[in-house]
Amino acid sequence: MTPLVLAFETSCDETAVAVVKGREVLSSILSSQVDLHARFGGVVPEVAARAHVEAIRPLTHRALVESGVHPADLDAVAATAGPGLVGALLVGHSFAKATAFARQLPFIGVDHMEGHLMAPRIEFDTFQPPAVVLLASGGHSQIIHARDWGEYQLMGETIDDAAGEAFDKLARLLGLGFPGGPEIDRAAEGGDPRAVSFPRAIPDRPYHVSFSGLKTSVSTYLRKTRRSGELPPLADVAASVQEAIVDALVDKTMRAVDDTGVKVLGAGGGVLANRRLRARLEEEAASRGVTLCLPAPALCTDNAAMIGVAAGHWLEKGHISDWAAPVDPGRRL
Repeated sequence: MTPLVLAFETSCDETAVAVVKGREVLSSILSSQVDLHARFGGVVPEVAARAHVEAIRPLTHRALVESGVHPADLDAVAATAGPGLVGALLVGHSFAKATAFARQLPFIGVDHMEGHLMAPRIEFDTFQPPAVVLLASGGHSQIIHARDWGEYQLMGETIDDAAGEAFDKLARLLGLGFPGGPEIDRAAEGGDPRAVSFPRAIPDRPYHVSFSGLKTSVSTYLRKTRRSGELPPLADVAASVQEAIVDALVDKTMRAVDDTGVKVLGAGGGVLANRRLRARLEEEAASRGVTLCLPAPALCTDNAAMIGVAAGHWLEKGHISDWAAPVDPGRRL
């Protein structure tokens, strides 16, 4: 029987609830906190946790109503257990546990990054291991060799800032808003990505990326050009910054694809909503004859549907979480 799962995702600044049957998403509701945190230029953990508390119950009601599912029909309840902000994680994790306990249902704590890794399963039957998966978000940049479900080799990761974090910091340098990824994406439209030659990721580590040097380079460039009055159009600078990040992620990912010999490439995480990154991955995968399983942007950003899919997979394998299982903000895939 295909499991029917009520899932929660509250790892950072999005309150998300979904009802999922196997890989079919019956409802997926999300409340964004972008406006709450924009004035601070980043996510404030205490503000995020309080907003989750206010939003989670009405969102749960909406998710159940929109799915047409009665709570008595559920087979399990799931929630993100980490990584993420500890206060934010606790809201969804505790609410999910309480719901499961009250209804005498199994509870499954899900790794947030495994949720992103499994997100392509929602839309692609072809997404099966062995595969290489690029996971890029505000807190993580990882290249994973998925040998099988649950058997993951970390091939590369960032040695400093994650890609999403780099976008946020660089957007501030450019005088743009938060979150930085969408702001730079919009600002780069029509710009020349070759206008400014910014540094790429470290060449001596085949699968690792680094963005701290890029931040320093952009800061120095802006200071010098503003002082001299020779600052080029914002679209050109934004496009050049974006291209440096995209180049690094694509180059390292495709190197992993080439070295492992896999024929399936997946991707997930909020940074994968970037239009230039999506286009470059499509180009490179097509040139290699590799099947690219790239979810729609809404499934790349934080959502509960991916948590429900991952939970349903492990429930079918007989894996459930202990009631005493804690959240783990530093959890590793």
